[in-house]
Amino acid sequence: MMIEVLGPGCARCNKTADVIQKAGEELGLKHGEDFYVSKVKDLNRIASCGVMVTPAVIIDGVLKMSGRVPSVDKAKEWLSALKKAE
Repeated sequence: MMIEVLGPGCARCNKTADVIQKAGEELGLKHGEDFYVSKVKDLNRIASCGVMVTPAVIIDGVLKMSGRVPSVDKAKEWLSALKKAE
């Protein structure tokens, strides 16, 4: 599954990527095999996704959150749902 963290590279954006990475590891998923986190810093790409406030999280093309850092539990919820769907 492809997970995109959209933002200019600020501390909150980096924290968001870290939270998602941790959630995946806690679920026994392997980064690079089961999921991949990509940091998207291009402002044109961010705007084309309709994101007005960062950080934002897009998983497999679906906007999951914008404007705040998700909790590990929330990220695990997203990843678990997608893992079951596969």
